[in-house]
Amino acid sequence: MQEQIDFTTKSILEKTNNFKPHVGIILGTGLGGLVKEITVEHVLPYTEIPNFPVSTVEGHSGKLIFGKLGGKNVMAMQGRFHFYEGYDMKQITFPVRVMKALGIKTLCVSNAAGGMNPKFDVGEIMIINDHINLFPTNPLIGKNDAQLGPRFVDMSETYKKELITLAKTIAKENNIKVSEGVYAGLTGPCFETPAEYRYLWRIGADAVGMSTVPEAIVAKHSGMDCFGISIITDLGIEGEVHTVTHEEVQAVANTQEPKMTLIMKELIARL
Repeated sequence: MQEQIDFTTKSILEKTNNFKPHVGIILGTGLGGLVKEITVEHVLPYTEIPNFPVSTVEGHSGKLIFGKLGGKNVMAMQGRFHFYEGYDMKQITFPVRVMKALGIKTLCVSNAAGGMNPKFDVGEIMIINDHINLFPTNPLIGKNDAQLGPRFVDMSETYKKELITLAKTIAKENNIKVSEGVYAGLTGPCFETPAEYRYLWRIGADAVGMSTVPEAIVAKHSGMDCFGISIITDLGIEGEVHTVTHEEVQAVANTQEPKMTLIMKELIARL
């Protein structure tokens, strides 16, 4: 894998005039608008990047954006990869490996998620303070490359507490209601059944989605700090489970995106 990472990193540096990002951003469903806040210097479609998969999901445009946000050099993935698309865990998380090779020290991840916490409303902004990996595999399975990270990774603070505290401070300063919670990662592409929502709530999850967990694991393995934020686009609260469509998820995410964007932009500015 190291050869692939090195080749891809070299190609990106050549195409971006050796642009050196310090913060990596992965944008979730309906949350690509943060790019409008970036002073863009380079745009690379995934199709032009060696070894990169191509996003196949509506709402994920499939571009790497390089530029400045909050005074920092950033690299943003406008469109991510999912296990349900048929990619394996190493393909899904390959961009995070490349981010590390480019010199990125902090990864900010966003997603649209279903909420099980009865205190949540549709449109709730949840700062992720922990996760539960319910994918059938793990991106670190297989022979470990010590150049990439340790064999056994401590996950006691996957989402950096200092960044969580900073994000809550920013939200309070701007009168944005936020919650904290645990994110459960499942394969998808089905939305959860009522029984699955009940199960997830009982095992300690506040929200559920089909991404983020593999990326956070690899970020931690790589020695990067990680910050995660979810927009609760639908509810699976016991007795209140409603039908949900991808279009509805996108619509709610789009509505709440400006608030998430403000938090993320300010967070990056204060790093």
